[in-house]
Amino acid sequence: MVRVKRGATAHKRRKKVLKHTKGFRWGRKSKYKSAKEALLHAWTYSYRDRRTKKREFRKLWQIQINAACRKQDISYSRFIHGLKEKKIELDRKILSELVKNNGKIFEKIVEKVKE
Repeated sequence: MVRVKRGATAHKRRKKVLKHTKGFRWGRKSKYKSAKEALLHAWTYSYRDRRTKKREFRKLWQIQINAACRKQDISYSRFIHGLKEKKIELDRKILSELVKNNGKIFEKIVEKVKE
């Protein structure tokens, strides 16, 4: 029976893992065992944080809108409630962009909500 040499396959697999850990610090970029464990954690965190990022941005937008609303003498919650009553369908991302880039337009929206 012919024996099967598995060195090439194992080497390929290890090289693939080490390719993914390029840029990691210390031995985690060059030692297979450490690299494998580091990747396991890294991929877990990246999966989790792709979802967390959405939450973080929404919080940031709310803070920016709240700060701009306070300057106009209206609270964030009253502003959002007023938007819903007036049927102005702008999401928080767009509102925060307006606050940063087009302050005059945001002021007009606030005035409309205050009516």
